[in-house]
Amino acid sequence: MLARDAETSLSKTPLHALHLARGGKMVPFAGYDMPVQYAAGVLKEHLHTRANAGLFDVSHMGQIALTPKSGKIEDAALALEKLVPQDILAVAPGRQRYAQFTNAAGGLLDDLMVANFGDHLFLVVNAACKTEDEAHLRKHLSDVCTIDVLADRALIALQGPKAATVFAKLCAEAPTMKFMDAGPHQVDGIACFVSRSGYTGEDGFEISIPAAQAEALVTKLLDDADVMPIGLGARDSLRLEAGLCLYGHDIDTSTSPVEAALEWSVQKSRRTGGARAGGFPGADVILSQFEKGAARRRVGLRPEGRAPVREGAALFADATSTKQIGTVTSGGFGPSLNAPIAMGYLPTAQAADGATVFAEVRGQRLPLRVSPMPFVPHSYKR
Repeated sequence: MLARDAETSLSKTPLHALHLARGGKMVPFAGYDMPVQYAAGVLKEHLHTRANAGLFDVSHMGQIALTPKSGKIEDAALALEKLVPQDILAVAPGRQRYAQFTNAAGGLLDDLMVANFGDHLFLVVNAACKTEDEAHLRKHLSDVCTIDVLADRALIALQGPKAATVFAKLCAEAPTMKFMDAGPHQVDGIACFVSRSGYTGEDGFEISIPAAQAEALVTKLLDDADVMPIGLGARDSLRLEAGLCLYGHDIDTSTSPVEAALEWSVQKSRRTGGARAGGFPGADVILSQFEKGAARRRVGLRPEGRAPVREGAALFADATSTKQIGTVTSGGFGPSLNAPIAMGYLPTAQAADGATVFAEVRGQRLPLRVSPMPFVPHSYKR
């Protein structure tokens, strides 16, 4: 009875019935009943996305519109800059940028995407954080912006080398879009929000669709022989191969952008000496780390042998040391590489590529080599 009650309390995306009809194996994730895989299985779904096109339901993510009360998009951008270390003012209409909400200690409350739609900013935030993110925005930006949670929309991702060819059949502007272009577009006659982006390292698109029209559009995409539905299992292995962070695992309130190797996401205008340096929560900590370095760093790890090293495994400097120096934050098997891969945190002095560390796995010390990321090269259309 308890299990059934827990199951019925889960939220469902607008595509829930489609997942069941197509044999999705459903699991609880971030408060939602989501497909972890379909009949093909995680391995085939992963490899299909790398070779063809995979379709993901990411409707559990939060979609939020920030509309400036003044009518000037610059006011919304500058207001959001009070909460993130990124240059939002420089995001041109029709473009999108990766950002993070920071706290007073320099840690990350969430990571998100921010798009400039001309008259408002469109945000996509993580499912597990979306309630807190909305409250955070209302607390700090309500005087400048109208904050609308777009709860009546689905969100899907079409990813892989054939995604552009498939999507161009339904969206005339698709071929001209480049990586991180974003805006309103007609998709098979439906008013959607489209960005050329994703979470797999492959070229692809994320498409926000009115909930009532989502199943029809997704069914049409899945009718294409090159497209396969993909669950959370392959989504995780794809993003790990791409070296992309998963919030709550590789980044959280205890990690800063510098520790997380996300310096690239903080533009010079927000750093010391920049036109709008600081002014965001934790700026003193984060900007100091830019200048002096951080004590630890997120790194890629390649275990020797075939045994995967999972999240939570303790890391040690050698095979006999009793002093833990780091932790694996994501780990598993990389189907594209036919080998195990992982990422985690190490002291900066021991985080150089090529260094060897050891993970504690079932009472044994397994060697891992610090490796550059991404493990699989990105294929974005620049």
